[in-house]
Formats: sequence, structure tokens, C-alpha cells
Amino acid sequence: MSRTVVVGDIHGCYDELLALILTVGLGESDRLVAVGDLITKGRKSREVLELFMNDSRLSSVLGNHDRALLEYWKGSRKKKDLKLAQKQCAKELEDGRDVYVAFLESLPPYIDLGTHVVVHAGLRPGSRLEWQALDDLTMMRTLGLDRESRDGTPWYEVYDGEPIALFGHWPSPEPRRGPRAVGLDTGCVYGHQLTAYVVETGDLHSVSALRAYAKP
Repeated sequence: MSRTVVVGDIHGCYDELLALILTVGLGESDRLVAVGDLITKGRKSREVLELFMNDSRLSSVLGNHDRALLEYWKGSRKKKDLKLAQKQCAKELEDGRDVYVAFLESLPPYIDLGTHVVVHAGLRPGSRLEWQALDDLTMMRTLGLDRESRDGTPWYEVYDGEPIALFGHWPSPEPRRGPRAVGLDTGCVYGHQLTAYVVETGDLHSVSALRAYAKP
């Protein structure tokens, strides 16, 4: 039986991604979907992008760090508005930038799997999937005036949509859980784990980071 495996924030952790692919035994007919933030902070953003671009089994939604570099390269975000890790990643990827721009432009804001939906950050409870704002999909943590705040009511504690939401963006030592949501960012780039969720079974698989590449 073919499986769909959803993996948390990779952030350039290429070696850990390969280890996780081996751990889950990703087959030729299986599919791997990332929750976004393929790049920045880790040391092998280029390798991660090349893998996703060249393996048809792999796909991803757009993360806030992916979006930041895309907007910078396209001229809608200034260099001074990039975070340090984003500036470093832009420099790393400068050779081949046009190819990476085209790939990042192709990443959707969400992937609807039917029983599950993959987003990077969050979903506004009570709003239809196609009406969700890009800022919520790529940056939201809590409900309230400041969607990026860590203080307040986490959106996933309130979300009760029909598809189970699989998301990243908000690292935690263990997967975050709500009534209808599972957070898969377990902080690999910070020295913790890279985690995957098998849609058909609900099983979780993790591999440990080889090192801490960045500070939280």
C-alpha cells in the first residue's frame, strides 16, 4: 500500500532528512510532503532543495523562511528586512538562484490530502481552506491581534476542521497536538529531532539531529 509521509521543518538538515527517509522506508510508490521551511539555519539548504527538485516523490508547502527568500529575490522584501540566517542562506544559494526562485514559486500555501491538510504554520478556525490568508498559513501561532505571538491561545487548540491539520513552524520537543491538529516541528535544526507522520496510520517516526545548527 502506498503511503503519504509528512515531515516537519527541515531547515537545511539534509543528513537528518536522508536518515528519516531510510527510517520510514520510503518506497517508490510512497509520497513525502514537507510542512515548509526547507531552507535556512541549517548547513545544507542547497542539498535539500536539490533533493526536492529531483525526486518526484517529494513535495512541500511554502514556509515563512522559504517565502522570505523568495520575496527578497523577487524584490518585494528588502535585504535589511531579512533575518541573519536568511541572509546567509541567500548567499549560499546565490549560484543557481533563478532555479531556486522557480522552485519556491511552485510551492503551494497548503496541500489538501483529503483526510488531512498540510500547512506550514496555521489555519484560522471557522474559515474555509481556500479562504485562509497567506500570512496565517505561513506565520500564525496564536489567535489574536499578533498572529506570530507565542502568548495567547494556540490556533490548533481551537481548530476543529474536518481535515486533520499537519503543521510545523512552532518547534517543540514533542509534537504539538490539538483535537484535529498535529505539529511536526520538533526542532531538528536546534539539535533535537526531525519527525514524520504517516497519514494512513497516524504513526510517528523521528531521527535525532546530528548537532545543533542554530540557537532557538
